[in-house]
Amino acid sequence: MTKAPILRVYLEGSMLRSARAGSFNFMAVLRRAVEGAGWQVEWHETGHMARMAAPLRGGYALFHMEAPTHERALTFRRAYHYPFWQIEPVQQRWRFQVAKRSYDPATVDPEAAHTFAERLRTRVLPGPPPQRGKTVLVPLQGHIRRCRSFQSTSPVEMLDAVAATGRPTVATLHPREIYDDADHAALDQLAARYPNLKIGGDTMRILRDCAFVATQNSAVAFDGYLLGKPAVLFGQIDFHHIGLNVADLGVAEALARAETHAPDFDRYLFWFLQENSINASRPDAGARIIDAMRRGGWPIGTAPDA
Repeated sequence: MTKAPILRVYLEGSMLRSARAGSFNFMAVLRRAVEGAGWQVEWHETGHMARMAAPLRGGYALFHMEAPTHERALTFRRAYHYPFWQIEPVQQRWRFQVAKRSYDPATVDPEAAHTFAERLRTRVLPGPPPQRGKTVLVPLQGHIRRCRSFQSTSPVEMLDAVAATGRPTVATLHPREIYDDADHAALDQLAARYPNLKIGGDTMRILRDCAFVATQNSAVAFDGYLLGKPAVLFGQIDFHHIGLNVADLGVAEALARAETHAPDFDRYLFWFLQENSINASRPDAGARIIDAMRRGGWPIGTAPDA
């Protein structure tokens, strides 16, 4: 008798505990789908030693937001909001399958898209109707003085370019990033040069009434889509299709177009989340999980109920 392939899922902290308890919905759906396809599932705590040992073990591995460690491993992460997920062979979002796909708004039903987006807005970003103000929001991430391979400029250079337009500009700091003295000095120098630039503030409050978002690839820009806010993207990301991409347009042109840029945000959100992510609450979630694993190169069959 052939032994069933083993899928080891590597998780951290509360996520691991909820998966073992069966209360992590996406992992529960995944387990049913994988076991339905004839495989076994094991939960493991992630960490340096576990990741080093993973390539030496038989079977397959799935990591949460960590790079796959070998050719039989994939990674998964939330697609910005629950219950939407992605399973991919790479960690970088700009290399995800959805990032490579062409987007055509004409293929998306506008009424279904509006209903979907309105429900999502009400759930994840409740509040008064957003206004289109004058302020440009620049949500900073990490390594602000470096220009990395997926970026068109460094974040400090990005902020300089936005502030140089003369528009009211607010740059907010990421709560989970560490900024050193040189980082703060660079920001202070920009604030001293541009009287229209403010450093710090409540990102989500500013987002609701800003004019647009300028960012490398912050998830804040994706939330901005929910509130009808255009995004100027200085870096690569998976939700680039309706953004104004500096790599394609140049800095000046991208910033100039942002004033009047008005794609159909609801259609895009429906296409990105409902059509190109795994909605763990839908009946077809198990089949989509298996499809993603097969796209990632795993020889897993179709679950009987898929």
